[in-house]
Amino acid sequence: MQKAYKLLGKHRHYDWGGTTFLPNLMGVENVNHLPYAEYWMGAHPLAASTIQTPEGEKDLMQLIKSQPIQWLGKEITNKFNALPYLFKILDVRDMLSIQVHPSKQNAVIGFKAEQDKGISIDAANRNYKDENHKPEVMVALSDFWLLHGFLPAANLEKRLNTYLCLKPLVSEFKGGDYRNLYSYFMQLPMEVADAILKPLLEEAANSVAKGTVTKNDPHWWAHKYYADGIPSKNIDKGILSIYILNIVNIPKYQGIFQGAGILHAYLEGQNIELMANSDNVLRGGLTPKYVDVKELLQHVNFVPTHPIKLKGDKLNDKEINYPCPVPDFGLTKIVLNVGEVCTISTYSLEMLLVIDGEVIIEDIAYKAGDTGLLTPNAKLTMKAKAASVLFKSFVPK
Repeated sequence: MQKAYKLLGKHRHYDWGGTTFLPNLMGVENVNHLPYAEYWMGAHPLAASTIQTPEGEKDLMQLIKSQPIQWLGKEITNKFNALPYLFKILDVRDMLSIQVHPSKQNAVIGFKAEQDKGISIDAANRNYKDENHKPEVMVALSDFWLLHGFLPAANLEKRLNTYLCLKPLVSEFKGGDYRNLYSYFMQLPMEVADAILKPLLEEAANSVAKGTVTKNDPHWWAHKYYADGIPSKNIDKGILSIYILNIVNIPKYQGIFQGAGILHAYLEGQNIELMANSDNVLRGGLTPKYVDVKELLQHVNFVPTHPIKLKGDKLNDKEINYPCPVPDFGLTKIVLNVGEVCTISTYSLEMLLVIDGEVIIEDIAYKAGDTGLLTPNAKLTMKAKAASVLFKSFVPK
């Protein structure tokens, strides 16, 4: 059995994606100007990867199902019985939905409840697609912006007092009652919410037009969401989240971890994302998709969040580790100068994504945009043909 294979992921053409970053990275012609939003690497049933073998391309999910110990290793098979992570590249042109992910325990409960109700797995009003949690770590490939958890209490109260139309919500916050503030607003009648959000959006539009705000200001993002015009009614309630969550800027090659219960949304930029192999998302707005407010409120962590940017912990002179406090996945960045050699000893099925440069692994060349699949319990040598940056996904011991 080979120790390394070239892995071919799947592109996802969601409307919010950009049209140039992923095609340029992977040498794909985008003659129809399609949105290339995500590139999936893994064994998720919605878009399983293939690998190149001497017998042709083989479906990774089917290979794992037929020979789990060979492809996952004995320990990973016993613990997960599947590849427990999904690796992605994202190009966020338009803002993604406000969302939260359930814990493992709550995912099991929610999935069973919807199964018992007979809700189709692909129904628009389906919340739980599987029984898994969906913690995730992201590392920026460009200047990246996101919303991440509630502002500290003093900052949030100051934010509400800054805008005349949000001042009535100060009494609902009560100096730190995140649950009451968020629940109150998300359950307001639509016409009452519109009366708050419409003047807020008008103020945002004026501020952007005057050039008095930057991307650190919620007005910037509220206006971006409705840049084509402010609706007269049924304004997306997710707009409030832009004003009460942390706006975080992640520099290139730094990251952030997002566990269960953290309200968040990607705003702009390119990144890599590594997550548990799940599709469970509870949405809180900034989307035309289904928003189940009652279910959403069961899973939000109603506490202040102090964002922790991950710069990476040095493992050696070539590799840094981004701490991920979950058993499902780990992530490192490897930087090689031209001609340098790196030895890799695998424990699980691992993936090496080349972001920059070119490397040789087991006599196979991998250039920027390519991904190598490394089999478990193997020792491999990698040599850089050019100065290279790679990201490695794995299951920790």
